[in-house]
Amino acid sequence: MITKQFMKSKALCKATFTLPAELAPEAKQVLLVGEFNGWNAENGIQMKKQKDGIFKAVVELETGKEFQFRYLVDGQNWLNDNAADKYTPTPFGVENSVVVTLN
Repeated sequence: MITKQFMKSKALCKATFTLPAELAPEAKQVLLVGEFNGWNAENGIQMKKQKDGIFKAVVELETGKEFQFRYLVDGQNWLNDNAADKYTPTPFGVENSVVVTLN
């Protein structure tokens, strides 16, 4: 799930990415990886595990754009966001999640 807060003073959107606990119940680490960090898992955005088992991360994104992303669980499993704004096919036979930052 993604919630968005649009800044009034800047062309930025604070996007909160949330991975529900049931999608990765045994996860020790979840990274947010996508176009906003060059698809570089080493520079992935570390998601923080909450007391209820969900993982969250807040990212500032430029408004008026679309960004593809996925979650990398424990360095092995790639997951999509079940509530992404949309999905786009990849040359690898899977889809990427997409967040749209239109206000």
